[in-house]
Amino acid sequence: MRLPTTAHTSQPWRIHEITHDFRVEDVWALPTPGGPDDFPELLSLVASADPERGPSAVVRALFAIRWKVGELLGWDGEASGIGTRVPTLRDRLPADLREGPAAPALSPSLPFTPLYVADNEYAAEIANGTMHGVMHLGWVPDGAGGYRGQMAVLVKRNGLLGHAYMAAILPFRHFIVYPRMLDEFGRRWRARARTRGRAAAA
Repeated sequence: MRLPTTAHTSQPWRIHEITHDFRVEDVWALPTPGGPDDFPELLSLVASADPERGPSAVVRALFAIRWKVGELLGWDGEASGIGTRVPTLRDRLPADLREGPAAPALSPSLPFTPLYVADNEYAAEIANGTMHGVMHLGWVPDGAGGYRGQMAVLVKRNGLLGHAYMAAILPFRHFIVYPRMLDEFGRRWRARARTRGRAAAA
């Protein structure tokens, strides 16, 4: 379920300390109900996600098209990435996050560079010719006595190209890619819960 921007901005996340010049593009409630200590399970789930090989043929096709267009237009080369076109946000991290535990990497089809991991949040960044982006994951109370995951996407556009690109992909993000990816997260989360339940009962 898509959430209002305030669902992210109202939380006391550490990410706010380093993304003051980024815009919150999307906030989504993840179908991952759990307890207060289940955030590591969410990280494991997201880190193993591979939308290029997922069950949705539409999502696979959209990812393939995006990488092909990026290759043809030179959006994804080293000159457009982190440490070249834009400095890494790790340079903005306070010492406790920079020197904290190593944040887990994501699958190659999600080419983000980890920034930090904390007790209830995780952040990773990506940059190309169109934008500098951040994926933020958090673990929040669900209002019914439990907890769930929450994902936010923050973006700093690269000029007119970045504005045009983000506008062009908005309907694909909102109505195809994220809903199908979240459905897959929910399916895999329920499968993990059943496995944990059987292990606890053994």
